[in-house]
Amino acid sequence: MGRRKLEIKRIESKSNRQMSFCKRSKGLMKKAKAISILCDVDVAVVIISNRGKLHEFSSTNSLTGILQRYETHVEAEIQAAEHSKYSSMTTGELLEETERQLEKTNADGLTVTDLIHLENELQTSLIQIRARKTHLMLESVKALHEKEKLLRKEKKHLEKNRARMKKNRKVNEMSDLPPQRVTLSFF
Repeated sequence: MGRRKLEIKRIESKSNRQMSFCKRSKGLMKKAKAISILCDVDVAVVIISNRGKLHEFSSTNSLTGILQRYETHVEAEIQAAEHSKYSSMTTGELLEETERQLEKTNADGLTVTDLIHLENELQTSLIQIRARKTHLMLESVKALHEKEKLLRKEKKHLEKNRARMKKNRKVNEMSDLPPQRVTLSFF
């Protein structure tokens, strides 16, 4: 007798729901422990029951440490998304966008930290643009080197064909000459 596929919906019976919660939360904690051991990763699981009881698992000693790392990672992703918005722009577009933002926010009313933040964003964007430009130039140089190699191979091939044709021409010219008499002399 095999397992049947369970439809995912709220369990109506309160006692069955509580029993299922206990079993499934234990299973989830077990799976979290297994993945942390097998894959050597940090895992944190936080469950708050409908009664307000907190169930937690952490593969390290500190659940708060993992949560802080998560928060730092999310903030970094948000900043990266903001910077990627600017990195796809050309330098001129970037300067226009910065100017628009300054006009919108009234630059006279900005604090020094706001201006420093804008300057840092501009510097970061320029660095990303320069990195992209360098990357594209390096790809172009690499493609030109590959083309040069192909042309050198083709040149060698053509030189071999030319030498072969020259050799064939000499052989043909020699075969077109009338036969010469060879005299043998014996002493």
